[in-house]
Amino acid sequence: MKPRVKKRIYRIITYLLALGIMLVTITPFAWLVLSSISTKSDLTQTPLKLFRSPPTFENYAAMLLGTSRSTSDAASQFLGAMKNSLIVAMVVTVIALAIGLLASYAFSRYRFKGKNVLLNATIYTQMIPPIAIIIPMYIIMLNLGMLDSKISLIIIYLSFVLPFLIWIMKGYIDGIPTEMEEAALIDGCGRLGSFFRVVLPIISTGLAATVIFAFIISWNEFFYALNFTSTAASKTLPVLLTEFSSKYGNNYILASTAGVLASLPPVLISLVFQRFIISGLTSGAVKG
Repeated sequence: MKPRVKKRIYRIITYLLALGIMLVTITPFAWLVLSSISTKSDLTQTPLKLFRSPPTFENYAAMLLGTSRSTSDAASQFLGAMKNSLIVAMVVTVIALAIGLLASYAFSRYRFKGKNVLLNATIYTQMIPPIAIIIPMYIIMLNLGMLDSKISLIIIYLSFVLPFLIWIMKGYIDGIPTEMEEAALIDGCGRLGSFFRVVLPIISTGLAATVIFAFIISWNEFFYALNFTSTAASKTLPVLLTEFSSKYGNNYILASTAGVLASLPPVLISLVFQRFIISGLTSGAVKG
């Protein structure tokens, strides 16, 4: 087989595989969107045929304006749950960023007693299954009077988002030559000044990608939110999405509408900051 033909075949196979992956990834979300603008009769017809009636956006307007007439209370709590998710995810991301950046820099550049033990401890926390520690954490929060509050979720989320951020950022900082910081120190910068003026600009793409992932992890977390919240005051979107049901059965249309709205923030963030995510993931792959 000629090299040109072989190359063309490989290219076709690559495109077909990429198309298959794209379809597997997009199809569930596309189905969610189509279901959200359909009517109940459209989804229960046999054989299934979408858009027997014109697409409707009434569910989106009702959900966002809080005027839904659904028999489920979940629809009326949607805006509150979205607000709770935004508050928790943003606070966790900001705190993890402030602490994690300095901690990762310290682990990368300083030598101190117990450094390796502490560093390994941060990653060991990621190996513990959540189900194994849910009861002790529940008892602790109960004794502290912090159950069913956004503060408890913030503390719990920090316990796994912060180690993730420290380990990722330490890898980026390790790739920066120390000579660059030493030059800044000679020019009169302090250690903190060299961090902000030399290190931080260099790792900016990796930092952006890590921050985005930290936000998405906090936004999508379900297990702890399900067990530590019970009222609308602290309930987050992943928990609320399971409650679109009533004595009349599950409301698949409203559940699909809520699912689309809940997925928009991480999807939009990923699209807007796609360049930073790709740059951050490939940073350090090629060394000059």
